[in-house]
Amino acid sequence: MARNNRNRNVVPEARQALDNMKFEIASQLGVNLKQGYNGDLTAKEAGYIGGYMVKRMIEQAERQLSGR
Repeated sequence: MARNNRNRNVVPEARQALDNMKFEIASQLGVNLKQGYNGDLTAKEAGYIGGYMVKRMIEQAERQLSGR
């Protein structure tokens, strides 16, 4: 049975922007993130990065909706 790949990019250009955001947030949080494999991160560190990325994307969407 074939599975859908949910990790595909709807907008391929967004990948670089998301990577830039990820590294910026990791730097702000003091998490040592490197290009490539980051298996040495704890789940807590990875969760912080992902959580802050979501928070920032929601803030950006709210600003766009309010016209700011």
